Amino acid sequence: MNRTSYRKLLAPSVAVLALSISLTACGGGNSADEASADTGDSGSSETSGDYADLSGELAIGGASSQESAQNAWMVGFGEVAPGVTVSYDPVGSGGGRENFISGGFPMAGSDSYLTDDEGELSAATETCASEPIEIPNYVSPIAVIYNVDGVDDLNLSPETLAGIFAGTITTWDDEAIKADNPDVDLPSENITPVHRSDESGTSENFTDYLDAVAGDVWTYGAIETWPTEAGGEGGKGTSGVVQVVTDAPNTIGYADASQAGGLGQANIKVGEEYVAPSSEAAAKIFEVSPRVEEGSDVNMAFDLDHETEEAGVYPIVLTSYLLACQTYSDEATAANVKGYISYILSDEGQEIGSSEAGSAPLTDQIRTEAQSIVDTISAG
Repeated sequence: MNRTSYRKLLAPSVAVLALSISLTACGGGNSADEASADTGDSGSSETSGDYADLSGELAIGGASSQESAQNAWMVGFGEVAPGVTVSYDPVGSGGGRENFISGGFPMAGSDSYLTDDEGELSAATETCASEPIEIPNYVSPIAVIYNVDGVDDLNLSPETLAGIFAGTITTWDDEAIKADNPDVDLPSENITPVHRSDESGTSENFTDYLDAVAGDVWTYGAIETWPTEAGGEGGKGTSGVVQVVTDAPNTIGYADASQAGGLGQANIKVGEEYVAPSSEAAAKIFEVSPRVEEGSDVNMAFDLDHETEEAGVYPIVLTSYLLACQTYSDEATAANVKGYISYILSDEGQEIGSSEAGSAPLTDQIRTEAQSIVDTISAG
């Protein structure tokens, strides 16, 4: 699909994305019967014939960071699977996981993988009657966005960035910021840090970075809910943070780079260089990061190496996952989940996500492994 045809379709399609139906919950069963959608070879570009027999509604939701990419994928999937209506409710990562675990969403997007720190993995396993599928579908830099008059280029070291969001660096002409930007005329204005006001996987990924690289400055750990002690101003959802930074001068926030618009985006120090956020630089994080220790045959979660000094790697990365069950209680749900995820992993789906939403395309190796997992989805 080319960009022109996509943009013609996008406007009317996005208007109907509100969540309107609760589908059959992920259900357990012992049957290994395959769902009706055969998605073909792993990692390959699919044709419309692979999805022609799919029908029904697929109401899903989760991470707001995925919203732009999901909008693109829904439009593209609608062309090859016209019998399926997909909607995505950007309720946030926490809301996505909660709805997936309760059975409200048959699949969900989350910027954090499931763990048993709060019993989520065990609860999802009980809902699905087997361990849930967790595959990466979206990789994007978390941009440090800012609105400072006259500052077109901003460099920030990890310690300086942590100090700004911890509230210990409070003015734009602070010596720490000046040290990172010796040739920039910084104003003597107070800094207003902007954070997510809702439970957020983006916040967890961002604070996970701060905790890893400057834990002596950022002392709150990796958290989904912003600590009131750190101060700052809140915005609901990714769009809320972007709006606050856009409207208010001398602000700084964090957001998926695909939704940063025309705001300034800081370069982050990695080793001896400052790296700008880009999909290519974000994708390189996979090359230096290990899998999670508790990973299984259907769990492809990564422990991101935020402390890497590898050249060209942007270290503040949003790795978003799709959560799904291995087995569903009816064939239509199983087929539609399997078909939609397969489309996202296809050449076409990855190209649309990259060109229209700014996500970094997954490597062929990751896509092939993910598709082999998705191929096992069945009804029972």
